[in-house]
Amino acid sequence: MPLAVGVDLVAVARIERMLAHVGDRALARLLTADERAYCLGMAFPARHVAARVAAKEAVYKALQGTEDARGISWRDIEVVRDPTGRPSVRLHGRAGPRLDELGGSQVLLSLTHTDDLAAAIAVVV
Repeated sequence: MPLAVGVDLVAVARIERMLAHVGDRALARLLTADERAYCLGMAFPARHVAARVAAKEAVYKALQGTEDARGISWRDIEVVRDPTGRPSVRLHGRAGPRLDELGGSQVLLSLTHTDDLAAAIAVVV
């Protein structure tokens, strides 16, 4: 039974503009070192950054509900991939305890992107 759901949609062009203006500084603020390496290794990094931003927002929305949860940072939510490429979430900092407060055992994640948009849905179970 799902305990919480979050969804988000990000325009790839917005991420492209952000990367053009603040580049590495933005990536360091938003992504973990492993996420940065993955995205920058792709042919079109902005699409993959956009998908991770959407994922982090979706997970944050699913975890929200307390004042302490408002302190969850971008890097407290990390998108990782299993050997088959399937995305999942690794929680750090305040995000892990918030999942426990909700009574959840994991966050299920689905990502998609086109040339223009990236979307994510997160389900706490």
